[in-house]
Amino acid sequence: MTATVTPLAPISQTWTYFNGTWGEGNVAIMGPRTHAAWLGSTVFDGARWFEGKAPDLDRHLVRVNRSAVTMGMKALTSEARWAELVYEGAAKFAPDAALYIRPMYWAEAGGAGGGVRPDPDSTRWALCLYEAPMPPIEGPTITLSPYLKPTPDMAPVEAKAGCLYPNNGRALAEAAARGFGNCLMRDATGYVAELANANVFLVKDGQVKTPLATGMFLAGITRLRVMTLLREDGVTVEEAKLGYEDFQSADEILMVGNFSKVTAITGIDDRPLSVGPMAKRARALYWQFAKR
Repeated sequence: MTATVTPLAPISQTWTYFNGTWGEGNVAIMGPRTHAAWLGSTVFDGARWFEGKAPDLDRHLVRVNRSAVTMGMKALTSEARWAELVYEGAAKFAPDAALYIRPMYWAEAGGAGGGVRPDPDSTRWALCLYEAPMPPIEGPTITLSPYLKPTPDMAPVEAKAGCLYPNNGRALAEAAARGFGNCLMRDATGYVAELANANVFLVKDGQVKTPLATGMFLAGITRLRVMTLLREDGVTVEEAKLGYEDFQSADEILMVGNFSKVTAITGIDDRPLSVGPMAKRARALYWQFAKR
């Protein structure tokens, strides 16, 4: 009997570079015996291409290589080669397309001792680019998640690893079941770490605060960029240990990450929030930086 393959849902225009060639669509890159397919040895990074620019692309490419090494694999592709392929791939899309850029590494085979440990000599890599419109400034509503972020002795939180995301996914699903678009997640000490899929800032009395980078969440590249841009523009930005109550009483809450860059949270629990002046300022500063 021949196995039946269920067609995937339609996807946006996609190009993937794998094994020395470009392929269109959802190119098959793994099999059922691939270590990453059943034991989770994937790392990736996410950069953005919009309005003909790829801001901080170099930092994302450095990070994906560092993540591969952290997960016991080899960084086979230089940052320069990654960048060359990004520009080559972006040329396959319309000039005004907004793209998500995803370099990836994974292990094809397990090492000795049962196969759980990835074999670094089996490292594979691919680059995937696909159309993904830039979201508007109006972001989701949020609540508090019952799920916590792992500590460094529990999971490879210093890497952008695929194995970390199922926990974020179940947090998003739990929040969605209660009518919210995202949620704040705490670290093991009870302080807010980040949103389920982005970093977070709050604004109170004209000052900006963001959770202190304690090593229990990935302090993102866009997070650092926005902090720097605001400080250069004269805004006080503080990294601090923040409780959920700090966000409940905030004047504004900003969702900051690579996919959306800067968006404004539009409500927390049953309290609506507006798109405030700091969200508009931070987003404008980021777009100015991106167009340099």
